[in-house]
Amino acid sequence: MEKMSRVTTALGGSALTGRTMHCHLDAPANAISVCRDAAQVVVAGRSIFKIYAIEDEQFVEKLNLRVGRKPSLNLSCADVVWHQMDENLLATAATNGVVVTWNLGRPSRNKQDQLFTEHKRTVNKVCFHPTEAHVLLSGSQDGFMKCFDLRRKDSVSTFSGQSESVRDVQFSIRDYFTFASTFENGNVQLWDIRRPDRCERMFTAHNGPVFCCDWHPEDRGWLATGGRDKMVKVWDMTTHRAKEVHCVQTIASVARVKWRPECRHHLATCSMMVDHNIYVWDVRRPFVPAAMFEEHRDVTTGIAWRHPHDPSFLLSGSKDSTLCQHLFRDASQPVERANPEGLCYGLFGDLAFAAKESLVAAESGRKPYAGDRRHPIFFKRKLDPAEPFVGLASSALSVFEIEPGSGSMSWFVDTAERYALAGRPLAELCDHNAKVARELGRNQVAQTWTMLRIIYCSPGLAPATSLNHSVGKGSSCGLPLMNSFNLKDMAPGLGSETRLDRSKGDTRSDTVLLDSSATLITNEDNEETEGSDVPADYLLGDVEGEEDELYLLDPEHAHPEEPEYVLPQEAFPLRHEIVDTPPGPEHLQDKADSPHVSGSEADAASSAPMDSSFSLISVSHALYDSRLPPDFFSALVCDMLRFYAEQGDVQMAVSVLIVLGERVRKDIDEQTQEHWYTSYIDLLQRFCLWNVSNQVVKLSTSRAVSCLNQASTTLHVNCSHCKRPMSGRGWVCDRCHRCASTCAVCHHVVKGLFVWCQGCSHGGHLQHVMKWLEGSSHCPAGCGHLCEYS
Repeated sequence: MEKMSRVTTALGGSALTGRTMHCHLDAPANAISVCRDAAQVVVAGRSIFKIYAIEDEQFVEKLNLRVGRKPSLNLSCADVVWHQMDENLLATAATNGVVVTWNLGRPSRNKQDQLFTEHKRTVNKVCFHPTEAHVLLSGSQDGFMKCFDLRRKDSVSTFSGQSESVRDVQFSIRDYFTFASTFENGNVQLWDIRRPDRCERMFTAHNGPVFCCDWHPEDRGWLATGGRDKMVKVWDMTTHRAKEVHCVQTIASVARVKWRPECRHHLATCSMMVDHNIYVWDVRRPFVPAAMFEEHRDVTTGIAWRHPHDPSFLLSGSKDSTLCQHLFRDASQPVERANPEGLCYGLFGDLAFAAKESLVAAESGRKPYAGDRRHPIFFKRKLDPAEPFVGLASSALSVFEIEPGSGSMSWFVDTAERYALAGRPLAELCDHNAKVARELGRNQVAQTWTMLRIIYCSPGLAPATSLNHSVGKGSSCGLPLMNSFNLKDMAPGLGSETRLDRSKGDTRSDTVLLDSSATLITNEDNEETEGSDVPADYLLGDVEGEEDELYLLDPEHAHPEEPEYVLPQEAFPLRHEIVDTPPGPEHLQDKADSPHVSGSEADAASSAPMDSSFSLISVSHALYDSRLPPDFFSALVCDMLRFYAEQGDVQMAVSVLIVLGERVRKDIDEQTQEHWYTSYIDLLQRFCLWNVSNQVVKLSTSRAVSCLNQASTTLHVNCSHCKRPMSGRGWVCDRCHRCASTCAVCHHVVKGLFVWCQGCSHGGHLQHVMKWLEGSSHCPAGCGHLCEYS
């Protein structure tokens, strides 16, 4: 079987042989380490500390170092390391903060040699110097690193990172005095063991805790780091500033990283949680692993290459209580299962399609479809035989370009920049957005905003007592009345319906809806006026029951030949009723009692002929206190939002969601809202509309979206005088007791926007610095630097 194949590697007279195998442990392992002759491996954990011999067919237990009648916390190991110069020397990091050394050459059953109890919290990592047999380095959760000389009983130097917990420490293989340390705040520090007072270099490597690091065995300045941000980064430390040369994106937090021997660009990683597999990456191809080991069923806690000059054998320990030896040729290669085909739309509608070269070659002679004017442009790079991935999956890329100008998205950018989403009344927001859409030629969107204004902007109620006075005096603060209209100019159906309804003796009130500044007015007493010179927006047909029609009149296109009538100052002559039958006696009695109508006029109302030249609707007081509630239209508005979203216009859906807020939020599920918001924000960021994107996030009605601009916003501030990191509890440094950020102009603490010169590092309040530089180009701090502000 291929899975059980055996490999023999010659290493300077000795040979490594073996196969893929595993053995069951008594407890989960936290760390493993291999002796220098690659014949034994030590496994350490909270409840296990054993040495196994690596034979051709299996692991054989050689020694159990957990001896004694009572269990001790000194034996609860978080890390273990085997010295690569002395095969009898081991060191462990205990969870109680103790560093323990072990001498396997001792004749007694207990191999414990020395205990160092200087750390106050758990020790996360221990590391031997690669060439000095008596130098041991440790990093602890208390934020300190200590260097021990095994010939003494205490540490010889202490290194304070002035930061959070130390997660890993590693001596450089090439530089005798240098070691690297990683911290939970994302920083990496380089130290010289001769200078414990301050680090030589510090830089931020990851967005979150850095769990591991490893120096390259061949390239002197390459340092690989792994963190909780699911990335493995390779840094070139030979430059003046740390330079990131490679970055590998994994699928889970990186717990361990180890360079593969004899392979300059290969490294192995394992995850801290979720993912149980071990991956070997080629840093030049960072998105697909070169190899993958899938033997473990729980999180892998420790990995180690069996020999520093053999790339074929990898050892691993796991929380599933197994110890495995992996043969590299037995590893699965994800690239063999990768799909070499892909499809993606560009920002402006271009279509990119990648497919296997064999498929592209077979289809190269195909004629384009009828009517298809977008001929593909083929990109195919000639493969270099020396390229490392020449034998792996490869594709040919085709790009279909759209016609110039046909996929313009200028309307999207203009709409996003000009829309008003907050800060005004709802009616003004709807009117403004409708105007923007109309100017961009999006008439359907403009009409939608207008309808939303009609639905959700309720008009007020007009006081019945002051209504007639407003009509008579033509007061500007009164009720805007409708223009008079001529029955002869209207459709015959409307006039006949009116006469028919009047003939039935219907005494119901007719509701008239005006614009947002108008009120709700009714006609109850069937009085008739001659009209008003105030322009109106709406016309109501006087029909019965649910067949009331609302006609919208555009004042901009009103007919200039229509006459305008002005009401008399006090009263007006009674016009004849538009009825075919006389009203009942009770109605006439009401008319007779009216203060504006005399008795003789009331008696003549039924016998006088009707003048159809014009008809007016008059008002007296409101019959209804309100109209249909906005909730009545909620289902319709939700359907409208889904319609726009399905058409691809998430801009309209999100804008309406923000403007209406709680009015529609409760009727649309949270997941749908989040999907709309994330889609719109992604589009805005593609067009570099960062301010609009941040405003959408800030005004979002979805809780999952509104917190997006609160992530990754931590600002690490150091004191400008003593360079010590600020604690975050205030603006005064805990060390030198001076204000960290003071304005060079007013000498007060800057608590708002702070601007500083990148040349001299002096700065202050934004407005103060801008005003200073208007009259002088020299630094306000007096350092003599010529500062610039743009």
